[in-house]
Amino acid sequence: MPLYAGTIFLSAFLLFQVQPLIAKMILPWFGGSAAVWTVCVLFFQLLLLLGYLYAHWSIRYLRPKTQTIVHLVLLATSLAALPAIPNPSWKPAGGEDPITRIFGLLAATVGLPYFLLSTTGPLIQAWYVRSQPKPGSTPYRLYALSNLGSMLALISYPLLVEPFLATRVQGYTWSAVYLLFVLLCGVSAWHGRSDIAPLEAAASSDSEPAPPPGAGLMLVWIGLAACASTLLLAVTNHLSQNVAAIPFLWVLPLALYLFSFILCFDGDGWYKREWFLRIFAVLVASMAYALFVDSENMPLYFALPLFLVGLFVCCMVCHGELARLKPDPRHLTLFYLMISIGGAIGGLFVGLIAPRIFTGYFELPLGLVACAFFVLLALRRDLFRDAAWTSPEWALSVAFVVALSGYTGWGIKKSEGHNRVAVRNFYGELKVSDSGSGLEAMRTLTHGTINHGEQFLAPQRRRLATTYYGPNTGVGLAIRSLDPDVPHNIGVIGLGTGTLAAYGRVAAGDRITFYEINPLVIDLAQKQFTFLMDSQARVDIVLGDARLSLEREPNRSFDVLAVDAFSSDSIPVHLLTIEAFQLYFRHLKPDGVLAVHISNKYLDLNPVVQLAAKAVGKQTKVIDTEDDDETGVFGATWVLVSGDPRFFQRPEIHGAGPMQIAGNLRLWTDDYSNLLRILKK
Repeated sequence: MPLYAGTIFLSAFLLFQVQPLIAKMILPWFGGSAAVWTVCVLFFQLLLLLGYLYAHWSIRYLRPKTQTIVHLVLLATSLAALPAIPNPSWKPAGGEDPITRIFGLLAATVGLPYFLLSTTGPLIQAWYVRSQPKPGSTPYRLYALSNLGSMLALISYPLLVEPFLATRVQGYTWSAVYLLFVLLCGVSAWHGRSDIAPLEAAASSDSEPAPPPGAGLMLVWIGLAACASTLLLAVTNHLSQNVAAIPFLWVLPLALYLFSFILCFDGDGWYKREWFLRIFAVLVASMAYALFVDSENMPLYFALPLFLVGLFVCCMVCHGELARLKPDPRHLTLFYLMISIGGAIGGLFVGLIAPRIFTGYFELPLGLVACAFFVLLALRRDLFRDAAWTSPEWALSVAFVVALSGYTGWGIKKSEGHNRVAVRNFYGELKVSDSGSGLEAMRTLTHGTINHGEQFLAPQRRRLATTYYGPNTGVGLAIRSLDPDVPHNIGVIGLGTGTLAAYGRVAAGDRITFYEINPLVIDLAQKQFTFLMDSQARVDIVLGDARLSLEREPNRSFDVLAVDAFSSDSIPVHLLTIEAFQLYFRHLKPDGVLAVHISNKYLDLNPVVQLAAKAVGKQTKVIDTEDDDETGVFGATWVLVSGDPRFFQRPEIHGAGPMQIAGNLRLWTDDYSNLLRILKK
């Protein structure tokens, strides 16, 4: 038993330690988008399904000695994939389908090791049942142990691993521990080769064989697992896009998801159906209400607890009902296979289907409705098995699901009604809307809940630089400080509505180059706004991640390079590392200016930029501006970085505030970053 328990725990730990590790490694290659995490989770869910399918097949159709040989060969073969560090050849060139490329990258880097890690739980539980001399041995607590290892891996990553180890060191360390797992799993498999008692005979404690699960029960298993998986990813997307786009928040919902598994499968005492169902109804209704009632202005201290606690309670109910409906241990591999199918269905819905069929993040409200429906089915099989369809409890439950469905449909229709355009893809949700009238008429582009640009619609005002790019903002001052008698060469990382094109001058021969990773942003900027069309400069747009594009290009000799590529409030860390700053100044003239937009509700990016600037030997100034409603300019914080002392002697620049370096902050590199240390208090 200790050997089996240790192997299961280590496999689960490695299984969920590699997920944030590999996601962080490839995040810079795909623009720092939060969708990278969703696609990674989907890949791992599909691989988990294959692993459970393999476990079910080998237990049912292979003799113990054959199982051992096959598994030992696969374990040995998986070592060829090490170390778990992605090959740079997988970096996208721009314009490819990111989902396909991420899937290929993950398969080549950690595919076989992850597959074998995913098989370990059900295989070893089956070996344990088969090896017991007494019938009726229950392996389900080993499933709780597996989820405990997974949760500890997720919690330890942002707290103990990420802050202290460079990314490549993490990859090599994980690979070394995987070698230990291969050894333990090999010993477990060798030990299990002699346990020749049939699983069916060893598992059942009844005098008569347990009947196989019916199609209806398996459908409920799949549905409950799919709902929990859907809500996990949908809540993660909602937090990343609409509440606090902080990448380490990806880990917290998954940890709560796994914690619910631990509690529900550790024993019968944790899941108190009567209480959890009452709390479930209240929280599902509250989350549905919050999604359609000005959720972008919901305070962080309210939104985070609501959706995280709501996710946990929903998972407790789904997994609690799964635990109540678990079969005799002889059917455990089938049970786990159905759970993994449900998890994969939820991942496919959120990761692949929803971005293609929805114009907004509707998978969360739809997931709440589906969750309520399948919980109702589970209750029908158990709590109301002998009750009439007209019983008060059943009628109340049905009424709740019907009311929730009606409200969700109304909310989705209402949320789309005021938008001029609403589109969505891998990189997020984009909306264009009009407001005001006359000279105040305005067209707005939003990404998530963050304004990514506005333009006055009146012909006499539509060429004004608005929002974060007004004449007195940091980037506005940097451009206006340039010599008016020579052509300006300006680079912009992040297109938005193309507002900075308003600074172009046709007579001087100015040139402005935008770098944009999202093709939908380019389409909207060209068709819904006129900054690009009205610009008097030559305007070029480069599709693809800005860093990867700049790495491939010869020296651009920019006078000003503006960095403003944050989607919603998310932080593309790879644009703020020392390697990124070295690349920027390779493309800037010796007296050029780097302007970095660091306005953020949740993170203090000032010291990060200051440390990088100091590392490349440059000076910095912070330009803070206030809202100006008359001109449509927002309050913004820009950091101006340059190696030219004359630039900082200009009166409008000289008076700006200096930046402070946090004493406990470490320089960010492509191998190291830590968002926890820059959270605003």
